Amino acid sequence: MPFSASRQAPAWYALAIPAYLFLFLALDTGGEGRQLAIAALTWVVLAAACVPLAGEQRLRVALVIVAATIGEVTGSLLWGVYSYRLDNLPAYVPPGHGLVYLAGLGVAVALSRHTRLLVGTAAFVAAAWGIAGLGFLPRLDVAGAFGVPLLLFFLWRGRNRALYAGVFAVVCVLELYGTWLGIWVWHPKLPGLGIPDGNPPSGAASGYVCFDVFAVALATWFARARWISGIRTPTASSASTSSTPTTGWRSSTAAPRPASRR
Repeated sequence: MPFSASRQAPAWYALAIPAYLFLFLALDTGGEGRQLAIAALTWVVLAAACVPLAGEQRLRVALVIVAATIGEVTGSLLWGVYSYRLDNLPAYVPPGHGLVYLAGLGVAVALSRHTRLLVGTAAFVAAAWGIAGLGFLPRLDVAGAFGVPLLLFFLWRGRNRALYAGVFAVVCVLELYGTWLGIWVWHPKLPGLGIPDGNPPSGAASGYVCFDVFAVALATWFARARWISGIRTPTASSASTSSTPTTGWRSSTAAPRPASRR
């Protein structure tokens, strides 16, 4: 469904959730025990943030977490495009992805009267960052530039452009903050391909947007399938009524016509 149907999320998500994400990243300075404690608290925060949401929005959050976790395992643990501080996948990452989605949704809701400005600014920043990474930044970022066109496509043609732009804004800030703290680092080249990559790459947000596109599309499909099945599945009363043979509604309700006089 288009974004206009998803404005039940509180606008304060735009500030409160990023503030929490900044806080727990700053606290990730110990071992895995501290990461587990942060993860437990983050799941509680995520559950509380989902309370005001509609059912389909909660489904989107769950699907974002699933897709993003698969992406994290692939990109970090298996492929090695980037790595976290302890060379693991921190336990707070899955619920953190759900909060990133809600923060982006909050940005879109807060700026709902300025959607064109939000989307246009996101597109401009993404394009400028991608171009700058090809020779104007201290570290060459060719891989990131490959991801920018995909993001621009979703911002141009997507039905939830404000949501994608909001997620892009949140991801940009978190990527710069997380790499600055050293919580994670993007390796100089893509393993096996040798393509130069930034730290963070300009196209990092495109991956997040892909998670969101997947979640929105699948949640919408589930909602439509449920609605269609509800229409097509007969109730017990209708089933018993349909078992009685009839010859049409007129034959059961209309009175017989008198014989015509000649």
